[in-house]
Amino acid sequence: MSRWLITGGAGYIGSHAVREFLEAGYDVTVLDDLSSGHREFLLPDARFVEGSLLDNDALATALEGVTGVVHFGGYKYAGESVKRPMHTYEQNVTGTVRLLEACNNAGVELFVFSSSAAVYGTPDVAQVTEETPTRPESPYGETKLIGEWLLKDAQKACGLKHTSLRYFNVIGSGDISLRDTSPHNLIPLVFAALKAGKTPSINGNDYPTPDGTCVRDYVDVSDIAKAHVAAAGRLESGLPVEPVYNLGAGEGVSVLQIMQTVSKVTGHDFEPGINPRRPGDPARIVADGSLAARDLKWENRADLAGTIKNAWLAELESR
Repeated sequence: MSRWLITGGAGYIGSHAVREFLEAGYDVTVLDDLSSGHREFLLPDARFVEGSLLDNDALATALEGVTGVVHFGGYKYAGESVKRPMHTYEQNVTGTVRLLEACNNAGVELFVFSSSAAVYGTPDVAQVTEETPTRPESPYGETKLIGEWLLKDAQKACGLKHTSLRYFNVIGSGDISLRDTSPHNLIPLVFAALKAGKTPSINGNDYPTPDGTCVRDYVDVSDIAKAHVAAAGRLESGLPVEPVYNLGAGEGVSVLQIMQTVSKVTGHDFEPGINPRRPGDPARIVADGSLAARDLKWENRADLAGTIKNAWLAELESR
């Protein structure tokens, strides 16, 4: 079986993808600088190269014997990117440029890009399709869109075969040893507050939504990981792919509804506090995932309560 490089493979979503690729029979190399990833998320069955996307030597080493790349590596915090735009561009744009240059030098022609619903900003439609205009509202979203542009340019220049997966709010845990440790994502923040005996808070309740809190499309991390395996397999088999695919459940859930579900699942009874809005957060964004369903057999299989329960079990395991 062929070998795929997974950048950011020691992170939350990347580590789930590593497990799915290995389970599917692929050989895997992981490149990660462990700035936000975790050594304990790595598996001995995957070759590990510790290094940055900005390190040309590490890139060359990681790409040895590789058929294709799944690119998760980068700075993934939309709100924080507003405060650190230059850092975000360096990690996400310059890093992707270096990776694409290294792929070209190594003769690697297959590429799956971890993009984001952040490229859409606040859409003016009930469900976004891949044709919905892109209007990112944070440097993070801008860098993801630029990454997609870079892939198109690489295709024209050197024949790169690629697709980008724009996914929505990823939650859950497919393995009790893996959890979302982001200091800025909703579920880890809520869990951290509960474990500390504090009341979780919502960032803004004055959005133009039914209950005033942001509405998102929440998807299970295991289903997201499976979609990357499907995209890689389709590229490798030479089947046609769309340049971008949405990965979403197609249903909107508000932050307040998430809080209420967390309360039920964990047994912690609370009424969330209210903080000011967080910069870069659109009011509502929900996906139409029909293209991914057609080509990648994509679906969000897990129900919301079950997904949050798995995330909570993984959080408890980390104590």
